[in-house]
Amino acid sequence: MSKKTIAIVTVILALLIDQLSKIYVKTHFEIQESVRVFDWFRIHFTENNGMAWGFEFGGKAGKLFLTLFRVVAVFGIIYWLRNTIKRNAPTAVVLAIALVLSGAFGNIIDSVFYGVIFDAPAHGVATLFAENPYGELFYGRVVDMLYFPIYEGESFTFFNAIFNGADSFITIGVILLFIYNKEAFPKEEEKTTEQ
Repeated sequence: MSKKTIAIVTVILALLIDQLSKIYVKTHFEIQESVRVFDWFRIHFTENNGMAWGFEFGGKAGKLFLTLFRVVAVFGIIYWLRNTIKRNAPTAVVLAIALVLSGAFGNIIDSVFYGVIFDAPAHGVATLFAENPYGELFYGRVVDMLYFPIYEGESFTFFNAIFNGADSFITIGVILLFIYNKEAFPKEEEKTTEQ
């Protein structure tokens, strides 16, 4: 299998996993509903405006800026992936960049489209392709559901972040890029020698 094919298959599979899991949770769980899978793992449905830990800045203009920044970043990652394949980098590096790309693209889909395809009932589950969507284009909320409270004390929970498949793919990709940093970010003289 060529590296280009590996990248395309990775992006498609990761996007499918991310979007199908988000759509399932959004259409089957009420906001803040939680299902205990194990003591240390729950499916817990929450939403945010697109920044880590639900951080927000700049209101509506900040949300639009963040979404547009992500769109531009995705084009940058596509360019990086294309050049990485062209220079015949190791498969692990191609896979890492493809995972980062799919994660970024997955969260962009939420931010750009979810506001116009889902409603937001006060109680009950959301409807896909709703007649009365909750927002507008570029102002959707990102769906999060993976929660790993490894330790829960009275006043402290270890690892209280709630995230989604796209976030996981970005994290795995970044870890791979750290492991293969010399191959992912070759110095200029190494690039010239390879060519």
